[in-house]
Amino acid sequence: MTDSPVSRQENSPKRPNDSNGEFKRLLVPETSQPEDEHRESPPENQVLNIEEDRDKTYDSVPPFSWAKLWKFTGPGFLMSIAFLDPGNIEGDLQAGAVAGYSLLWLLLWATLMGLLMQLLSARIGVATGRHLAEICRNEYPSWARILLWFMAEVALIGADIQEVIGSAIALQILTRGFLPIWVGVIITSFDCFLISYLEKCGMRKLEGLFAVLIATMALSFAWMFNETKPSVEELFIGILVPKLGSKTIREAVGVVGCVITPHNVFLHSALVQSRKTDPKEINRVQEALNYYTIESSAALFVSFMINLFVTAVFAKGFYGTKQADSIGLVNAGHYLQEKYGGGVFPILYIWGIGLLAAGQSSTITGTYAGQFIMEGFLDLQMEQWLSAFITRSFAIVPTMFVAIMFNTSEGSLDVLNEWLNILQSMQIPFAVIPLLTMVSNEHIMGVFKIGPSLEVNHFFNLSLMLCAFGCNELVGIFAEASVDCGGICDDDKRVPSS
Repeated sequence: MTDSPVSRQENSPKRPNDSNGEFKRLLVPETSQPEDEHRESPPENQVLNIEEDRDKTYDSVPPFSWAKLWKFTGPGFLMSIAFLDPGNIEGDLQAGAVAGYSLLWLLLWATLMGLLMQLLSARIGVATGRHLAEICRNEYPSWARILLWFMAEVALIGADIQEVIGSAIALQILTRGFLPIWVGVIITSFDCFLISYLEKCGMRKLEGLFAVLIATMALSFAWMFNETKPSVEELFIGILVPKLGSKTIREAVGVVGCVITPHNVFLHSALVQSRKTDPKEINRVQEALNYYTIESSAALFVSFMINLFVTAVFAKGFYGTKQADSIGLVNAGHYLQEKYGGGVFPILYIWGIGLLAAGQSSTITGTYAGQFIMEGFLDLQMEQWLSAFITRSFAIVPTMFVAIMFNTSEGSLDVLNEWLNILQSMQIPFAVIPLLTMVSNEHIMGVFKIGPSLEVNHFFNLSLMLCAFGCNELVGIFAEASVDCGGICDDDKRVPSS
């Protein structure tokens, strides 16, 4: 007989995690561990209570409510920050400058694939009351657990380098070059202490801060889009007509790697537990999943539009120009300033504000992801500030090295950012395959396991293909490949379509 979600969750290993902040508080049933009976109740602002009608039972999923949707809104937008970090901005501008509008279709499908992965991540978090790293720790043997943890840390460090460097570049732009990049790295590194303070202020205030940062990005890049006036016709053709050439392979891999962020898969399964949903009631769990689907879809639609704005701006301004191959995160603002001038509000500073919002928000969520990954895989329990400090140190040390080494070489720093995006694409299978394995396991998920309609095997193959896609780019063999690509290549050197 299949275990019900109630018995499955009561028997699943859980541990109290009181000292680690609101997002790490697991929903532990009263009967799960004897020591929980003596635990103090969490402050009201630690977990948002969704169930105002707790005494009411439903024979089916409760009816839709806009008020309840608003209460569930938050985790998806925090998750969407990973789709808007400086690594994404780097990938977007390089794709636009080198490939024009031709890779917008890949951006769209990568975002849709990312949405599917995030919905599965939310599903496993709500239905089990545990996040993915914890489940992997309990289900995999030690060697596999250590391997997955290492790969997740590699992906996170690569993303964090881009995020911190992006913030440092933005600070350098906004201070007119007064602050060198390495000083910006030091300033950005202190955001881990900001996390501890914001958590004490309450979850809604923290989510409000991220809403402001996302709105800042949207307004900044939308303003740039309006100022440069890209071709709407070419934009729609780029979205609807798949096209890939051998000269744009690296940019294509970067688009996929920076949109489908491996560490974000682990993060979302933990963030959804900030909403108090009774895991004993199947209809309540399904209700939460319905609201998270709506919220995550809306959040990633916003992120897609912001990425599209950036790609279109650089496609309009630099595609086919002599600057196309040399443009990157470091010099992009200056190229924009030279081409479009100052105006009432110089476009250089619009770019800097948007980049700073992207960098600061993504470094904070990256720190969260690092804490969940480290504590989940290694079963560590420590104070919030100490966990944030250790997690931040993993990224700051190599980032400071990068900042000092490449401080006087803008071109080299841009190339490094591009290769870090490729590194992200290579790490995708190490997050996606465990997610698909766990969410399709009836012993873990009960009635909430995914069905055959999602074609899990297809996504396994896609994940492995993405890994091979990145590896092949690393050794440089795609340029010489002569593989039939189904008629979507734009030159004689044929490469496989993604």
